[in-house]
Amino acid sequence: MKASKRQRLRNGGWKVGTAAEFLGLSAEEEALVAMKLDLVRGVRSLRARHQITQAAFARRLGSSQSRVAKLEAGDRSVSIDLLMRALLNLGASKKQIAAMIGTKAGAESPRRKRAA
Repeated sequence: MKASKRQRLRNGGWKVGTAAEFLGLSAEEEALVAMKLDLVRGVRSLRARHQITQAAFARRLGSSQSRVAKLEAGDRSVSIDLLMRALLNLGASKKQIAAMIGTKAGAESPRRKRAA
C-alpha cells in the first residue's frame, strides 16, 4: 500500500496493519503461511508452464479437479504434504522447491524487525 493511502486511512480513523497482526499470528505461523503460499504459487506456475489442465493433473495425482483447484487457491485444507507431492509430480527438484520458499523462509519477518 502506498504511504499516502496509508496516511489517508489513518487520518480517517482507521488502523493500518498486516494480515498477520489482524489475525494474531505468531512469527512461526506467519512463516508457515508464507511458505505454503510460495509452494501454492510454484504448483500453479509449473502446471501452467507444462500446459496441463487441472483435470489432467488431478488424474496424475490420483485426486479430483476440485481438489487441485483448492490446492492452487491455497485452501487451508490442503496439506504441505500434498503440495510437495504435486511439485514433485510436476518434476520440481528439491533445489527448485527450496528456491521457491528460500527467499522468504530465511528472511526476517517485518514484525520481528519492528519488535527489535
